[in-house]
Amino acid sequence: MSLSMYQASVPVCIHALTALQGVLEKGKAHAAAKGTDEANYLGLRQAPDMLPLATQVRIACDIAKRGVSRLAGVEAPAHEDNEASFDELKARCQSVIDYLKTFKPEQIDGTEDKDILLQTPIGDFPFKGQGFVFGFILANVHFHSTMTYALLRGAGVDLGKGDYLGRS
Repeated sequence: MSLSMYQASVPVCIHALTALQGVLEKGKAHAAAKGTDEANYLGLRQAPDMLPLATQVRIACDIAKRGVSRLAGVEAPAHEDNEASFDELKARCQSVIDYLKTFKPEQIDGTEDKDILLQTPIGDFPFKGQGFVFGFILANVHFHSTMTYALLRGAGVDLGKGDYLGRS
């Protein structure tokens, strides 16, 4: 059986972002139960030089939408990066999920060998499509989702592995 680039990317990103919404919902509930301002959670960092929780969520969303868009050869929609609550972060996840659902397999399948050049401030990173999916898109979506989970778990939010993995 051959690899479906669509199946390897779009549904996996949708699943990860859906699970991330659940993690954020538990963060919101915890903040409400403790009477704590949500901003305290959205600014959480594991280390002083680490990006805060809200940015971790934004990056997970951006990697998913921009990555799939690059595979399909289309421009991704922009977000303002101004979310200031758990609900706004969940809405961002949902907008990306809705966007990802617009892609059809024929837009993504067959891109295994597509040349993708990721230009960043620290240099250019050339990929072939399959390496881009597995070594960049999925790795980053899961990394930033994991960081969000870990930051909230470290703040005392009642989260478990099932929350991170999501319920299918």
